[in-house]
Amino acid sequence: MVDLRSDTFTKPTPQMRAAMAAAEVGDDVYGEDPTVNTLQDEVAALLGHEAGLFTPTGSMANQIGLQLLVPPGEELLADADAHVLIYEMGAAAAYGGISSRTWPAVGAALDPAQVESLIRVPGGYDTNATRAIAVEQTHNRSGGTVLPLETLQQLRALCDHHGLGLHCDGARLWNAHVATGVPLSTYGRLFDSVSVCLSKGLGAPVGSVLVSTRAAIARGRVIRKRLGGGMRQAGIIAAGGLYAVRNHIPRLAEDHAHAAQLAAALAPAGVVDADAVRTNIVSLDLTKVALDAAALAGAARDRGVLISVVSARRVRLVTHMDVDSAGIDHAAEVLHDLLT
Repeated sequence: MVDLRSDTFTKPTPQMRAAMAAAEVGDDVYGEDPTVNTLQDEVAALLGHEAGLFTPTGSMANQIGLQLLVPPGEELLADADAHVLIYEMGAAAAYGGISSRTWPAVGAALDPAQVESLIRVPGGYDTNATRAIAVEQTHNRSGGTVLPLETLQQLRALCDHHGLGLHCDGARLWNAHVATGVPLSTYGRLFDSVSVCLSKGLGAPVGSVLVSTRAAIARGRVIRKRLGGGMRQAGIIAAGGLYAVRNHIPRLAEDHAHAAQLAAALAPAGVVDADAVRTNIVSLDLTKVALDAAALAGAARDRGVLISVVSARRVRLVTHMDVDSAGIDHAAEVLHDLLT
């Protein structure tokens, strides 16, 4: 099977498994796991922040980041397709008491002026104040698109002007860095908090890291424990993430090339704009073809290709380190045959 459902289906490499088996460990609830501490420090440094916090999931990292910026009963602004709102089971409201409003889902075509028009200032007698803005880099549901650096800089400026926090769901920030050449620290310093995922394109089996100031991360450790994320000898899993950060970032360019190859092969079917594919996600619009998403996924599975159904007329293909060039060729041939 060629599995293009998600880059979360990657498996640890033999070298990563060896690093995990050999990891030096301690009790991370006490802050004494040396491998966890090294991972946190190295990721924080890469992103231009003071400190990091290892979490078992990206959702937990995001939700801690949001709780650090938005008090209960106050408001978060995000886009209508934001992972922190639609794929994290209402956690911001359920666990953080955070209210939210959205701007229309436009992916990387975000207009900072439109975002600014939504901001509610403190002092209203019957409205809650906006306290933070969250963005996603790269943007999952818009097909792995990359928010331009200029847009992010404008968001930072308006947050500073209005006294708001700015959070980045950077699950695939590594991909944005490789696609654009913008240094990770340049991206990272624009935000008050950033979450990055280790178990997607980087290929680690589990985990994310949240980075921010030392004071914020100290508060974040308390929130992590409250959410059930206090781990003991977590260095065994952190070692996989540490190996990934040290070795697997440059190779994301291969995934991007494979995604471009898929998009170019499927563009003649009228289901994708190949020029719009920037990273490792290829989103197919099936509104102009006979097969709907479920039918295409079923037929592809029968021929050895797994894809994700996003909606009735939309599917997603995600390239990753466990699919080689031969697998991409096979997937492109199968999907082209089914769509034409």
